[in-house]
Amino acid sequence: MVVTYRVIYGDTDCGGVMYYGNYLRLFEIGRTELLRARGLTYREIEEKEGLILPVVEVHVRYKAPARYDDLLEIETRVTEVAPHRVRFEYEIRRGAEILARGYTVHAPVNRKGRLTRFPEDLRRRLSALVQS
Repeated sequence: MVVTYRVIYGDTDCGGVMYYGNYLRLFEIGRTELLRARGLTYREIEEKEGLILPVVEVHVRYKAPARYDDLLEIETRVTEVAPHRVRFEYEIRRGAEILARGYTVHAPVNRKGRLTRFPEDLRRRLSALVQS
């Protein structure tokens, strides 16, 4: 799934380049919109399933800078679903130019803060998002 995002002035540092940590916000935007487009929201996961999905691992490879007013494309896909984890991969582009690639790994944690397994229905729904 691909969503667009325009870099705002507040995203940039004093050099006019998008601050490196803001790429993680773009990852979150992509992830949230991918789930929403497939009929699954974080709110539903939290309220219905009683789970949160904290990031337990993240990696970003920066290739070129984004700058103020750039129109970016955030491509997001699910690449792995296991009983205790889900992995999302991302590519941030400006037109055909790849600016960054990365991934996040999330673990299902219950309201007591303990690692748990995905409920079978949720695991099945997430697995349906995996692209071969």
